[in-house]
Amino acid sequence: MEKMQYRIRGHESFILRDGWLSKGINAIMENPKVFQENSGADAIGVGTNMAKAIRYWLKAAHIMTENTTNGAKLTEIGEILANKDPYFEDIFSLWIVHSEIASNFELATSWSVFFNNTAVSSFSREDLIKVMTHALGDVIPENIPERSIKDDCSAIISMYAPAQENNDPEEKKGSPFSELGLIRFKNGLYEKSRPAMDSISPYLVLYIMADALNENGSIPIDKIAEGKNMPGKLLNLNRVSINDYLDFLQAKKYITINRTCGLDTVYAEKKLKKTDILKSYYKGARIDL
Repeated sequence: MEKMQYRIRGHESFILRDGWLSKGINAIMENPKVFQENSGADAIGVGTNMAKAIRYWLKAAHIMTENTTNGAKLTEIGEILANKDPYFEDIFSLWIVHSEIASNFELATSWSVFFNNTAVSSFSREDLIKVMTHALGDVIPENIPERSIKDDCSAIISMYAPAQENNDPEEKKGSPFSELGLIRFKNGLYEKSRPAMDSISPYLVLYIMADALNENGSIPIDKIAEGKNMPGKLLNLNRVSINDYLDFLQAKKYITINRTCGLDTVYAEKKLKKTDILKSYYKGARIDL
């Protein structure tokens, strides 16, 4: 039996910070073997562990690939982001990176499990550690060190929730992903929250569904709302919001929705390559809610 591929605590205890993606992309474009030379620390201008974290996040977000012979290389997604939004000023770019990380079980296992496999709505740090310990145990047939689970839980909170409790001046640099509104701090607890609809382009919903639509030709709306790596899970969206996005996508003739006889199924009008969806968005052919 093939061994399950997963990774816990790959981030060197550093969340993905503001400016790191741009620094990493620029370094790769200047020198593909940047991470083979002192882990990239000298070229990027950060400490060794931070450079390792940047390398990790670029891989987890499917922005780069790497091999020992040729070094690092931007993926097609990475190239589009580098050309169209190199400083990640458009929140759409952050959403794309989030969706890639949160659906990457092999490299960002805790992120995938948090968004796909936990129904926790309101929680303390301690609550999240307990929930994640059980959820990870359900999908990984090996014992995971408690310290690693704690570190990943802290990283998830620090990455997505606005800074509340941390007195570390380094951590106050924060992560741009706190802008997404996926976790908020309220009445002394954290909670998964539904983002503002105007922060999510329908192109993002289409992007997340694209591979499944290409593979199957159709997706039940129930799966879009509740299925693994689908918009409902990755974006904390309820069915009402999802239907609003689907209606817009149907109006733009990207998809067809069949709601007759209780089918509630989405069909692709044509093959939808994820990179083509990105290119369409950045060309300005945007769909606004």
